[in-house]
Amino acid sequence: MSMTAWLVLGGLAVAAAWAVAVYNRLVTLRNRIANAYGQIDVQLKRRHDLVPNLVEVARGYLQHEAATLQAVIQARGQAQGAADAARAAPSAAHLGALAAAEGVLGAGLGRLLAVAESYPELKADAAMRQLSEELASTENRLGFARQAYNDQVLEFNDEATQFPALIVARLLGFAAAPMLEATRSAQEREAPAVRF
Repeated sequence: MSMTAWLVLGGLAVAAAWAVAVYNRLVTLRNRIANAYGQIDVQLKRRHDLVPNLVEVARGYLQHEAATLQAVIQARGQAQGAADAARAAPSAAHLGALAAAEGVLGAGLGRLLAVAESYPELKADAAMRQLSEELASTENRLGFARQAYNDQVLEFNDEATQFPALIVARLLGFAAAPMLEATRSAQEREAPAVRF
């Protein structure tokens, strides 16, 4: 074999090794995104499991607040449905629907806890206090899990869109992953008006 043939074979071998390394890196990053979403899913499951217990404890005290309780129960059902859809196919549309459903559930839980503040005997109930603390802890974990997910998505998207890895990503169908967003509009991003 001539020297030119050896150089061509060597160049092809180096290019193939580089392509395999880039492919493996993209697969690793995609798997990290799946893992990060799994952590969110664990916290959402925990949140969804806490809601019925919280509602049940509050039900005895808040009989004339049935609309608030029903809204929380309905929001939980919608959030579970959105979580199931996102788990089955984590697309941008499903993640957006999940974020919206979780926002409605969070707002409903906030209203429930605000109403509970008006009932001293409910606030003093040990089960209600414990469930409220667990819910607050879960909300914190959920926030951290969402942040970790977005960090993994950013790392993957950066890798898949930078040259020369972009070539391998496009050839092998690695599409950009969707970020989770807490807000969707400029109105949601505005600071709330506080009046005394």
